[in-house]
Amino acid sequence: MTLFSLASKNIKGNFSNYLVYFVSLVFSIVIYYTFVSLQYSEKIQESMELSDTMSFMFMVSAVILILFVAVFILYSNSFFTRQRKKEVGLYSMLGLPKKTIGKMLFYENLIMGLIALVIGVLLGTLLSKLFSMILVNLMGSTAEIDFGISIQAIIQTVIVFMVIILFTSIQGYRLIYRFKLIELFHAAKQGEQEPKASLVSTVLAVVLLAGSYWLILRPFPAEFNFDYLIKNYGVALIGLIIGTHLFFRSVTVYLLKLFKRNKSRYYKGTRLIETSQLLHRIRGNARTFTVIALLSAATISFFGATYSGYYGNEKNAKEVIPFSYAHLSKGQVFDTKVKSIIEDDKNHPIKAQLEIPVIEAKGELLFQLDYELNPTKVISAATFNQVSKALDREQTVTLSENQAVVIQPRFTEYTESKFKGKEMTLNMPQDNRNLTFVNMVEGNVLPFDFPDFYVVVSDDTFVELDKQKEAITYKAYEVEGEKTTEATSKKLAKLIGGDFQTSSSFYIEYKEGKEGNALMLFILGFLGLVFLAATGSIIYFKQLTEANEAKGNYEILRKIGVSKKDIRNSINKQTFFVFGLPLTVGILHGSIILNFTTNFISDLIGANIIVPILTAMAAFVIIYLGYYVLTVKTYNKIVNQ
Repeated sequence: MTLFSLASKNIKGNFSNYLVYFVSLVFSIVIYYTFVSLQYSEKIQESMELSDTMSFMFMVSAVILILFVAVFILYSNSFFTRQRKKEVGLYSMLGLPKKTIGKMLFYENLIMGLIALVIGVLLGTLLSKLFSMILVNLMGSTAEIDFGISIQAIIQTVIVFMVIILFTSIQGYRLIYRFKLIELFHAAKQGEQEPKASLVSTVLAVVLLAGSYWLILRPFPAEFNFDYLIKNYGVALIGLIIGTHLFFRSVTVYLLKLFKRNKSRYYKGTRLIETSQLLHRIRGNARTFTVIALLSAATISFFGATYSGYYGNEKNAKEVIPFSYAHLSKGQVFDTKVKSIIEDDKNHPIKAQLEIPVIEAKGELLFQLDYELNPTKVISAATFNQVSKALDREQTVTLSENQAVVIQPRFTEYTESKFKGKEMTLNMPQDNRNLTFVNMVEGNVLPFDFPDFYVVVSDDTFVELDKQKEAITYKAYEVEGEKTTEATSKKLAKLIGGDFQTSSSFYIEYKEGKEGNALMLFILGFLGLVFLAATGSIIYFKQLTEANEAKGNYEILRKIGVSKKDIRNSINKQTFFVFGLPLTVGILHGSIILNFTTNFISDLIGANIIVPILTAMAAFVIIYLGYYVLTVKTYNKIVNQ
């Protein structure tokens, strides 16, 4: 029998233990291949406004996936190694040299990795069209996706995973040189000691988590800057990480010890067994639980925020670009040419067109406001009301003499009370004009162009100001079906140029926003599934390792009269605790972090975050429930049959 055939036989004999690891590895390869193939897909790139962004995002995602999968494989191998130390010790006792045993372990890992790589690439190739169609559908594109094989994607996937597989195989080869024969045989007998409850660590964990939550939930200041981001949320993140680890390492130990003091409940049924098992294992699981909880929190929060952004994209685009098209008037010839292009699009007839005169002046507020307001942009009440009518808005204004209304600057949370009754001065070429704010209204009139401080004045006041400084005129058009005006929008984009900091076309802003959010939703969705599969597998492996080590203990329990049914119920409760604790903490963290992430986009999306976060949580719970059922079944089979 050759070493290669022996390695193959060992894989077949232990395949049930390796199955979850194998499936997770195949799934990771499929997702990586998908990212790379989409990155190289010319048809998808041609159908996108953000083709360069897409390539970059998939490249970054692929790197993150590689790093995570590499850690996952190394972590998984450490569990397999621990489980097989006794087997390796037996080979040594039978006279096999360490070099020979090392080669056998190398071949085992290499064979399994190569099989997973072949299956992963084949599945990735077969499913590439399906995943491409999912992405195209999310982006709202009409691109036709044909089945194709990306040679570049196959080569890149094979190279990357061959490097990872070879590295882990070499790690397996080196294993045999790290331990003495006696250590290999007694590895499973080196049980964990019951940890001591540290009141200091327990209190510190609670303080750090409570403090982190408080920092995250604090409202944004009016003047937001990068220093505030680092000082507030940087400290909160560090506190959250340390606090989570201390929670699993100390708080859970303290609570389990507290439960032991209640003798009437502790000695009822199999609770003594369950509590004792959990207590002896909890510190060994603390690091794993911390990683799982933090990964779950990050995935839930960012997926939820992206999900909200995706479904709130149209509202965001309309806020940034109120009209279907808008441009600065540059003379009759230019304006006629623009109008002609719009009118030639018979599929999208014009519903409204109007001129928007704007006077730009230097303004001085007679009260404190943390916002750049120069140049202040002044429009008349009549113009504002025309815009409201053209855009089917209900809000109109009626002003007289020196009364004024401010349009809420974009991306701010100012309220009416901030301006009502306050004054400002417009510095004009001939004399200054004092204005009194009587209200604040919502609803912008032109595409975003910072500074975004618009003031509405009475018609008479606007006429007087126009005599001192001539207004510049913008042309605006509202058309039917503005979400499908691709051809016309691109023609106008070339002609109009950079009148505004954003696009002058609603379609381009809407399309780019939808594509960006769709990409993030697609990437985070699949990365989240990989994280779930990997972390669920890690808990599964750890429970199986513990099951093999505790096999003798459960045999003793059966001998002293504990029924198989009671043992099975005890396993159910222990496993539920192991899966449920990090998931619950992750969901709680994710909900808090989601509140933070939506602070950046809440003004943009206006979407309800309840549905997105519940969707993300439901996905996590369902997948973990599947791992829980599988783990309980396998654990019970090992110790109870």
